Amino acid sequence: MSNLKTIDIHPEFGYEMACSIPYAYYLHKKGELEKCIVPKGMKPFYYFCDDVEERYTERSVNNQINGVQNLPNKWIHHNTQPHFGKKYSELTEEDQIKANGWLDYSEWTAPPLKEHYYDVDLDLPDNFIVVQNSYNLEHGEKPVQYFDIKCLYEIFNYLTEKGYSIIYKRPKNTEFPTDQNEWQGQDISSEVDGFGKMTDFQLCEHYSNVYKFDDIIINIGKSYNESQLKIFSRAEGFITRGGGSSILCSYFGKPVIIYVCCSGDVRPGYFDENSYFNQLSDATIYPVVDLRADILKRGHQDYSKVLQHMKEIF
Repeated sequence: MSNLKTIDIHPEFGYEMACSIPYAYYLHKKGELEKCIVPKGMKPFYYFCDDVEERYTERSVNNQINGVQNLPNKWIHHNTQPHFGKKYSELTEEDQIKANGWLDYSEWTAPPLKEHYYDVDLDLPDNFIVVQNSYNLEHGEKPVQYFDIKCLYEIFNYLTEKGYSIIYKRPKNTEFPTDQNEWQGQDISSEVDGFGKMTDFQLCEHYSNVYKFDDIIINIGKSYNESQLKIFSRAEGFITRGGGSSILCSYFGKPVIIYVCCSGDVRPGYFDENSYFNQLSDATIYPVVDLRADILKRGHQDYSKVLQHMKEIF
């Protein structure tokens, strides 16, 4: 009987980055991977597999039907049985903190995405930081986990004055299969003195060395995800909001500042040594937790620690 296995999956992007791709690469290294059936556009992440079928045009947040249920790690936020021999609910508060973000790594190996996609000859800006943003529903609620215009203005000013270029990424959610929390056609905008209402993309145009991600993609001329992997492999660091995008940034061995407001990654201990964020590469992770409830109570986001980390690192 053949030991070869097929991975068939279409969950949220973060689950695929943290739970599916490392399992697939583990199977590949063992010589036990036969095929991967994945969402449209994801083939570049499974470059090591000879048979990749991009079947799914949508992702599902239902982990009972999206393929996660067939993986060694069925839940992205912890896997307590291998480490504690107990369910999460049976752990002490101290052990729950230890368990947060800690997966079972016995069948889990992160693929070397940077080594595979690094291209020194690719025409990219010099010495650039990727600033990654998004504006999506958050468990059915309006978004708070994003960088607003004022914050972007401070980030752009500081980094460009320090001699960095910036590649600014905010997907329009037309580039790839989406799940139920992703919007299309929404803008981040604000009134700016002397300019009127301005979007984040318009803000980029006021800087000679801030480049829009989509424009770089067009110049590269490859698929969205292949181009993304090539770009990220050359970055000097990342400033990103939480979620699947922050997991992707953690594959490339460079500093990652992550602004998190909701979901399981706000739990104490989530980014500690055992977290999958710290197992994906030798990247240094700088989490900034700004709880959604606190944002709603005070009426605005607190980006001060994001900016503090930025000034300490870059």
